[in-house]
Amino acid sequence: MRLLLTIPLSIILSFSQNIFTLSLRSLTMAFNNGVPATGNGLIVSFGEMLIDFVPTVSGVSLAEAPGFLKAPGGAPANVAIAVSRLGGKAAFVGKLGDDEFGNMLAGILKENGVRADGISFDKGARTALAFVTLRADGEREFMFYRNPSADMLLQPEELNLELIRSAKVFHYGSISLIVEPCRSAHLKAMEVAKEAGCLLSYDPNLRLPLWPSAEEARKQILSIWEKADLIKVSDVELEFLTGSDKIDDASAMSLWHPNLKLLLVTLGEHGSRYYTKNFHGSVDAFHVNTVDTTGAGDSFVGALLSKIVDDQAILEDEPRLRDVLKFANACGAITTTKKGAIPALPKEEDALTLINGA
Repeated sequence: MRLLLTIPLSIILSFSQNIFTLSLRSLTMAFNNGVPATGNGLIVSFGEMLIDFVPTVSGVSLAEAPGFLKAPGGAPANVAIAVSRLGGKAAFVGKLGDDEFGNMLAGILKENGVRADGISFDKGARTALAFVTLRADGEREFMFYRNPSADMLLQPEELNLELIRSAKVFHYGSISLIVEPCRSAHLKAMEVAKEAGCLLSYDPNLRLPLWPSAEEARKQILSIWEKADLIKVSDVELEFLTGSDKIDDASAMSLWHPNLKLLLVTLGEHGSRYYTKNFHGSVDAFHVNTVDTTGAGDSFVGALLSKIVDDQAILEDEPRLRDVLKFANACGAITTTKKGAIPALPKEEDALTLINGA
């Protein structure tokens, strides 16, 4: 006697659909060189947004520059737009002047898909300006106009706490720690984010001309160090914070703290290094025609956060973390190929093209 097994059509269709989804995911991952999909979780950036004025020619002083390109910037805002441009969800929390530049910057955030309901406006203070001197090698020096600027005047009671609580990642720098009342607003926002279960991401973004002294900068930057789950520093910041002229593992690990999940050191044309509790290593850079390095680190951070926001287990999986950092390095490299930060931030396909062509 032959026994017939009847399988409902719905089960067959469901099984086929699952196989198709897995196959499609495998093909996508193969094409993306192992880079995971951008997450849907909200990433909130806190801090300053301003106008960078970049010389139209490199290798000259500000006084010698024949003209300047007006470019929106500010590290936390750069990160938010970097996330959004890569297909992620981002919001910005900060204060702008109720002036033409402030309204323009708020508009740029919205045009780039960044939520702007965390922005407040100050009628008495102007939006911050920065003149950026580009050396011949694309590195830069800053001259700031803040006396005070609106971002310095953000008060704790002006924070959109519900927006912060809805985030999966809360990202910030150190410039908002320099003066009150913004310092208190920064500390309050961090506290609320931590209580809500956010991953705290910290990029000190050292700008010494804004601080009263180098000693005060080091003290305040380190004052919130052990609150962060993820920290990114540049090679210059590593030297500054450790007081050492060595860029090595021992120097980097001197900045480790028990609550940290990932420490990153960006090395420009030499790539990046990563440190976790269980492993460490380095990822090579992509070599491009560098025009302006402004925003490269912010692009790197935005790329990283966009890929881990929904899957923080990546931080404990070295092969997957290396794939994400390779993608972040590509995004940082592309950002250096144009003048200004936000205009140069890449889309995902730009980074994947660079990776696949390397």
